[in-house]
Amino acid sequence: MKQRALWSAAVVLGMVLASGCGSATSPGASGGSGEGLVVWDWKSGDASAAAYVEKAKADFAKTHPDVDVEFVAQPFDQYYTLLGAAIQAGEGPDVVLFNGGGQLRDRVDALLPLDEYLAPDKQRLAGWEAFARDGKTYAAPVTLQGHPIYYNKALYEQAGLDPEAPADTWDDFVADCGVLTGKTGAKCFGVGNKEGIGIQFFLSAMGSAVLTPQEYDDWIAGKRDWTSPNVKRVFELWKQANDAGLNNDGANSTAMFNDAFALFQSGKAAHIIGLMSDVGHWKDFGEFLDPADVGVMAAPVVNPAVTPSLPYDGGIGYAVAKWTADPKRAADLVRSLTSSEALKAFHADAGAITSDTTIDVSAGGPAVTAITAGIKGGKPALHVALSSKTIDLMGRLSQQLLSGSVTVDDAVAQLAASDKAS
Repeated sequence: MKQRALWSAAVVLGMVLASGCGSATSPGASGGSGEGLVVWDWKSGDASAAAYVEKAKADFAKTHPDVDVEFVAQPFDQYYTLLGAAIQAGEGPDVVLFNGGGQLRDRVDALLPLDEYLAPDKQRLAGWEAFARDGKTYAAPVTLQGHPIYYNKALYEQAGLDPEAPADTWDDFVADCGVLTGKTGAKCFGVGNKEGIGIQFFLSAMGSAVLTPQEYDDWIAGKRDWTSPNVKRVFELWKQANDAGLNNDGANSTAMFNDAFALFQSGKAAHIIGLMSDVGHWKDFGEFLDPADVGVMAAPVVNPAVTPSLPYDGGIGYAVAKWTADPKRAADLVRSLTSSEALKAFHADAGAITSDTTIDVSAGGPAVTAITAGIKGGKPALHVALSSKTIDLMGRLSQQLLSGSVTVDDAVAQLAASDKAS
């Protein structure tokens, strides 16, 4: 492993990076007899992840008792910038946390393929596709991440609607939204698009209610037809929902994390497209609402020829940097970070829907039961298939669509050009 370095980026960024590489980067630090391992992520500093980290470290210590492991929790809003500087310098952490999809796939040149090390875990864990490129696996999935539509059953009851039978078509859903707002004052959707993230959630949550199965599969396979009326329809719905007043006021100035989720938790929004792991999910909502009132519904059908499915992929996963001194040792740490005991703790404390399909989640309550029931028939999330550059562009265009400064046709054309160039 490389010694602590001053990175060849901007001075301030270099100072942050240098401080982010802790003492375990030095041989024999923290009492170990050999070089340690440094892990970068944005999770290990959370109290809800403490037991997960300790279980993973204990598992790793069984076979590597003299290797020190240091977790460096970086701020998520700077994470990929910091990581980019480390990659440019060719030195940094040994083990790196990634979101599945474009964020990892765009950086595989800096990572080691892990297939030879992770073979024993292939059957136990799910979500591998989000961490693979060109037939090679670059990270082991820790969680499954998807985008259920949550709804507040108590608001449904207050509005005189059946809380156990939310609308299953878009037209009926919009009609119910009018009733909900009229009777309760709550907006239909809580939306946070200040960072351009809201469109990602909307595209993936609503996509299977609009695209035909063939269009959906082609999209995931990289054969995306941006001229399809159904693709255009998804972006039309994004704009129409806002224009019709279904969203909270100021969606473009509302942060997804965690202002939009606060609207749902406080009863100011009847629905929200949330996450199934990490934050903005069933466990978080159950701390503010009665867990029995946190419902999970299928996307309301827009195209009568389709059957909606749960969009999910591998959520977050740990990879190994190509500059690590001992790839097998680093891969062993990745395996410990996805061990059953560690993932059980992550589910129990953080509410993560983990990649380990053997873990019992039945104690999680009705919302998590509904989510896990949808995993069997679920499909990969549409936005995860896009490159990070196209996702960034989509975020900017989504804001312009809500403000009326770009048309749907222009937005889709720009996205098609970006996708083709990626």
